[in-house]
Amino acid sequence: MVFIAGDAVVDTLAATVLGQCKAKGYTLACAESCTGGLISAALTDIAGSSAVFTHGFITYANNAKIAMLGVSAVDLEQFGAVSETVVRQMAEGARRVSGADISVATTGIAGPSGGTAQKPVGLVFVAVASPDQTLVKELRLQGNRQEIRAQTVEYALKMLQDLI
Repeated sequence: MVFIAGDAVVDTLAATVLGQCKAKGYTLACAESCTGGLISAALTDIAGSSAVFTHGFITYANNAKIAMLGVSAVDLEQFGAVSETVVRQMAEGARRVSGADISVATTGIAGPSGGTAQKPVGLVFVAVASPDQTLVKELRLQGNRQEIRAQTVEYALKMLQDLI
């Protein structure tokens, strides 16, 4: 089943994540590429999110990833924006720059164009970073652009829920 941002399941996951963060005294930041702010929107749709949510970085362009999050230009060139290496640096950079306790980052190819044989449409990487670890998940999603982005939001929120 595919959920769109603002759907009850995404709202529930976002509220759960915020509640978990608040209970533990954590702050949260997002660094988004392929989701273009949808995770930040899902979180800030919940009343009281300002007690937890500190920053939302929409770093769609590689230059923004470098300038705002400290992603390595060399790694972007070598591995590409849609890679485990880059999403890890995005999550860790969002945590570092914002001062948040935990962060989530996304990068991927939502389509309908932009895919290759090596990196097809639907390839998405999600990372969550805490002071102790950074976890990365590679996803191979199906659907149109909106569905891939919505599924990414759901996976990102679920990863946060599991980390907290």
